[in-house]
Amino acid sequence: MKKTLVIALGGNALLQRGEVLSAQNQYKNIEQVASVVAALAPEYRLVIVHGNGPQVGLLALQNQACDLTPPYPLDILVAETQGMLGYMIAQTLGQRPRMPMISCLLTRIEVDPADIAFNEPSKFIGPIYQPSQEQEMVANYGYQMKRDGQYLRRVVASPRPLRVLEIDVIRHLLFQGNVVICGGGGGIPVAPNEQGFVGVEAVIDKDLAAALLAKELNAEYLMILTDADAVYQDWGTPQARALRNVTVETLRPFSAPDGSMGPKAQAVIEFVEQTGKTAFIGALKDAAEILKGNKGTKVVGTQEALVS
Repeated sequence: MKKTLVIALGGNALLQRGEVLSAQNQYKNIEQVASVVAALAPEYRLVIVHGNGPQVGLLALQNQACDLTPPYPLDILVAETQGMLGYMIAQTLGQRPRMPMISCLLTRIEVDPADIAFNEPSKFIGPIYQPSQEQEMVANYGYQMKRDGQYLRRVVASPRPLRVLEIDVIRHLLFQGNVVICGGGGGIPVAPNEQGFVGVEAVIDKDLAAALLAKELNAEYLMILTDADAVYQDWGTPQARALRNVTVETLRPFSAPDGSMGPKAQAVIEFVEQTGKTAFIGALKDAAEILKGNKGTKVVGTQEALVS
C-alpha cells in the first residue's frame, strides 16, 4: 500500500512576493505545484494543504470596500479562499496525464474560543503597507497592524488547531485513491456551541493544521514546502550552512514564533514528537529530492532514528 504524504504549500507556491494577486499569476505558480504533485502521485497517497494569507487579506479588503452589505467574517472568507484556491489547484492538476481522481474538500478545524491568541493577534494576512498608512488602515477598517520587515501588515488571531472535523471523509477519499486538497488556509476556524459549531474570527496557521492533519491520518510523512531550500544554521552570515538530517532537538531553536521559520519548525517538531514519523522542510521545486534525502532538511525524533 502507498504511504501517506501530507504536503503543506507555503504562500510562495501560489503567489510570489510582490506579484499582483491575479488569477493569471496564481495559475502560473500553481503549474509548478502541479508538476511536483504529478511526479509524487504514483508513489504516495497525497494530501495537499495550502496557505491563503494574501488571498484572504484581499477578500477582507474587498469586503470592506463594499458599502452594500456588512463585511463577512473571517471564517467565511477562509471558506471562500478554500473554494477558490482548491478549485484552481484541482483544475491545474486535472490537466496532467494519468493523475488520480482529485477531491477538494471544505474543511473545518476546531479551535478553543478561550485560546490566548484571541487576545494577542499575530497572524499576518493581506498585502503589505507603508508605515505611513497605519493610521489610515486603523481608522478606516479597524485593523490591527504589525511590522513585517520594513512594511506593515494586518494581523489577526491565530488559535491552535485542535481537531479536523472532516477527518473521516478525508480518510475515505484517500482510501478510494484520491489526491485530496483540504485544510486550505489552515482550515475554517470553528468552536463548539449549543447547536454544534460556530465560525470564529481567526485564521489558523496552515503548517500547524497540516501537522495535525498528518497526525490524525497516521501519515508516514509531513513535508512543508516553502521558498527556503532548507533550514539553515547561522542564516545570513558567511558561516551559513544547510541542515540536512537533524533531530527535533537540533531543530527546536528554530521554532521561535518571531522567526519566519518558527511556525514551520514548530509544526514539524510536534508531528515528529507525537508520531515518531519523519518530516521535511524545503523548497517546492526540490520535493522529490527532499523525500530521497538529497535536498531540504529531514527531521526525525532521535539520534538512533537519524542513523537508521
